[in-house]
Amino acid sequence: MDDVELAEEVGTVPAERPSGRWHRVRAAWRKQLDPGEQSAVWAWTAFTLTFVGVRCLTHWIRAGHGPKSGGMSLGGHHFHHYNIGIATLGTIGSIAVRGTEAQRRHPAVALGYGVGSALIVDELALLLDLQDVYWAKQGRTSVDAAVTIIGLGGVAFAGLEFWPDAAKELRRI
Repeated sequence: MDDVELAEEVGTVPAERPSGRWHRVRAAWRKQLDPGEQSAVWAWTAFTLTFVGVRCLTHWIRAGHGPKSGGMSLGGHHFHHYNIGIATLGTIGSIAVRGTEAQRRHPAVALGYGVGSALIVDELALLLDLQDVYWAKQGRTSVDAAVTIIGLGGVAFAGLEFWPDAAKELRRI
């Protein structure tokens, strides 16, 4: 499909015809994904990148780089990043409850949801055991939970259009 055909298909006028690769990608993004699907892609992308980034950062700090305290401190106590995640999800929740449709569908909301969720999941072992086991064997729970959540989420979203038909067929048997 050339630029003119793509422009006609996405409803742009010839003066606004997509001329570059990123214009075509953006047009395909809008055409292929509804706003909810776009939000899901943004949220999962933010989750994955934040989780990987936080893991890298904590390993870097643990290796003796960065703050001598081993991370963020508040009033002489270690400040866990799940607190930031909880505050972020609280903010996102208030937008979901009180915001307009345009505010709820804004990409920043989906990004915030993904970031906040990743910050919490990264320290899930600490929240489950109520101990700081981030670097102990039990800290592996956080990694396992994150991989499971990412995997299940990816499967759910990848087959979003398939699952209702599959459920219908399974009920038929």
